[in-house]
Amino acid sequence: MKTFKYYFLFVILVSTSVLAQDQQNVKPQGHTDQNKFRQMKDVLATPNNQRTASGAPGYQYTQQKVDYVMDIRLDESKNQIFGNEKITYHNNSKDHLEYLWVQLDQNMRAKDSKTPDVKTEDFKQVINGPVNFTKSNLKTRFDGGFNIEAVKNSDGSNLSHMINRTMMRINLPKPLAPGEVFKFQIKWWYNVNDHTKDNGRSGYELFADGNKDYVIAQFYPRLCVYDNVEGWQNMQFWGRSEWALEFGDFEVKITVPSDHKLEATGVLQNQKEVLSKEQIKRFEKAKKSFDTPVFIVTQEEAEQAELNKSTTSKTWHFKAKNVRDFAFATSRKFIWDAMAVDINGKTVMAVSLYAKEGNPLWEEHSTRVVANTLEEYSKLTFDYPYNKAVSVHAQMGMEYPMICFNYGRPQPDGTYSERLKRGMIGVITHEVGHNFFPMIVNSDERQWTWMDEGLNSFVETLAELDYDPNFITGNLPKDIVPYMGGDQSYVSPIMSQGDYVHQFGPNAYTKPAAGLYMLRQTIMGPELFDYAFRTYSKRWMFKHPTPADFFRTMEDASAMDLDWFWRGWFYTTDYTDIGIKEVKSYYLTDKPTDKAKEVAAQNNINLDDYKDKLVYYAEAEPGKIPQDAKEASDFTFLNTYLSSLSEEEKARIGEAPKYFYEVTFEKPGGLVMPIILELTYKDGTKERKTLPAQIWRYNEWEVKKVFRTQKEITNIVVDPDLELADVDMSNNAWPREVKQNSFDQFKEKVKG
Repeated sequence: MKTFKYYFLFVILVSTSVLAQDQQNVKPQGHTDQNKFRQMKDVLATPNNQRTASGAPGYQYTQQKVDYVMDIRLDESKNQIFGNEKITYHNNSKDHLEYLWVQLDQNMRAKDSKTPDVKTEDFKQVINGPVNFTKSNLKTRFDGGFNIEAVKNSDGSNLSHMINRTMMRINLPKPLAPGEVFKFQIKWWYNVNDHTKDNGRSGYELFADGNKDYVIAQFYPRLCVYDNVEGWQNMQFWGRSEWALEFGDFEVKITVPSDHKLEATGVLQNQKEVLSKEQIKRFEKAKKSFDTPVFIVTQEEAEQAELNKSTTSKTWHFKAKNVRDFAFATSRKFIWDAMAVDINGKTVMAVSLYAKEGNPLWEEHSTRVVANTLEEYSKLTFDYPYNKAVSVHAQMGMEYPMICFNYGRPQPDGTYSERLKRGMIGVITHEVGHNFFPMIVNSDERQWTWMDEGLNSFVETLAELDYDPNFITGNLPKDIVPYMGGDQSYVSPIMSQGDYVHQFGPNAYTKPAAGLYMLRQTIMGPELFDYAFRTYSKRWMFKHPTPADFFRTMEDASAMDLDWFWRGWFYTTDYTDIGIKEVKSYYLTDKPTDKAKEVAAQNNINLDDYKDKLVYYAEAEPGKIPQDAKEASDFTFLNTYLSSLSEEEKARIGEAPKYFYEVTFEKPGGLVMPIILELTYKDGTKERKTLPAQIWRYNEWEVKKVFRTQKEITNIVVDPDLELADVDMSNNAWPREVKQNSFDQFKEKVKG
């Protein structure tokens, strides 16, 4: 690979430079500490009374609270949503606030949105085929975005405000002092997009029978986060990096056609008004069914509802405490099933809504996967605190408190591939898992995508393997190898703001997940890792953690210095490449070696005077130890010494090594990592050894280790189970032919 070629060229140049300095008798210049194990005090924020050096919230930690009371109406015929929301903003900070910032995410779809303008394109994209030509040149731009009809004070007077694309500034009549509350209201409406054609995280889907389902989110103006890290988090929404939101209480009434079935964030308040007696009876049965989903609305009933469209409406009323957002889904097409999940003695409902087009796949797996996800995430973090988790069938994957939208549609005849099933199970696990990160452990998604996507993808991997031990997760260290070893021009450090990173998926999802999996399975061990990870999760439930809080907590709760790992894996694009450079074999002999003779001659020593009094270590060609190699007990003078040992010490004489192997390890890659070894002996037995990453602390390019054994070693393999995302396996074995000897072959193994 080019990267390796450049590396060796660099070594040659540096060597030449050093040689030139020596020749000129010039002392080398001083340098700053660049050791891979240096502490991260230069990159982590200074601890304070709000965020401590341990990674825990400080005694002066504060965060704002925002409460919403909303009346929402869906016009199905026009695909429009109308809303009137009353907002109560609690200033819990120590600061006086001159204004408030509100997110208007739908404005990304406005006709004057700048989002399309920042997307690069070339001429081939414009003319490439009739579909692309139509999309690029003949399509009318969707008329999206909020239509703000009124922004008023609580007394009904107009409130000064200014809209800057996806952000709206509320100009306060007077600064809002610490501890004070400000109440205001916004009236708005917007055109709902067809998310199957226009993409997006929210919208409707039009089915062949003329019916639609609506998966609605980012549908109301939402307050930005104000904290001691960013001040106002009011970075513009360009469509990729998601949201930073405050916790609060919601009371929401949603008016939809009478024949719709609807689920949303929160607890349904008017069950008797919107559900039939039979549906309520079925739901009560589902609350006691912990093994099998119970149908609230069957497929036959949903198909019957599809035949007509109601001209009347019905209002669903929800309340939610201490959530950061609100979303809902509604359609007359929905099949509805649910089952109970036992979370440490508390009953939580796993729920699914899906059109018949999702069957049979959805009724077989969706609700069961929701239940499994809640169970497994709760084990590794904290008990799920809400009353339910809902999975809704859609043509995208997206997450919100208590409800998420997930893809996975069989063919029209109901058949589906194993890949599609696996994809659906994966996306449901992932999106339900987002209830934990960031819906509860509430990180700043706009700034640090990996803190929710990466952490969630990691726990998702463990949950998927619990659901199916043979599940292909795509988040293991071996899965990230092609990305890690790729063109450095298109690789960004994990610690990059999400809007400008290359290869967003590997950067924000797979690499962080693989790194945490590696940390748990290989570097820390499950016991230490799980305790530290659970500590972080509990410390920051319903709060706003930063990367520093995560890094510090993981070390604080485990007594492990992991700065070398965070710095390398998260702050750089370095890759792992550890290999075996050379192996030398030594054996015991009573015959003077050439080296011994040379040393004796230099010091005027007659080796004959020490006959039967010395042990020599002779070097042999690996794998060709002479037949006359000695053991410790073969030496008379050693036996004399051994006879003076205690009985306990004598009992261990048989453990004395017979063979010695000096192994030189090289590290062309920039990352320091543990050295995981599999030793194979001549009798066919194997042994595993792990050398900590700190073995590289004095020399990050080359280290040596001597292995003392009673049996002859026939081969050595580094990273035998592909635990460290090593990008080049050609140098991982001795002798070389033991392992694949080309990166291309390794990539084939990774695919498997």
